[in-house]
Amino acid sequence: MCVLSWILLGLIAGVIASKIVNKGGDGAILDIVLGILGALVGGYVFNTFGEVGVTADLWSMFVAAIAAIAILVFYHALLRFSGWR
Repeated sequence: MCVLSWILLGLIAGVIASKIVNKGGDGAILDIVLGILGALVGGYVFNTFGEVGVTADLWSMFVAAIAAIAILVFYHALLRFSGWR
């Protein structure tokens, strides 16, 4: 996938994850970073368990969104337990 595709996939997955986890976006840059990180982590984890990872289709959006949700939940738990928020 080209860089623009990763950014677009990351933005969409990050926005979906933000809306599901905390009912609002965390800002465009954090949503993009979260979504790209979700796509990378999700693709790696799904490939490790024998499933298709990120391939630039609807399945890729599902993989990236699921991983981005997990990362966002971990991020918010880390902030809550560290006392930053």
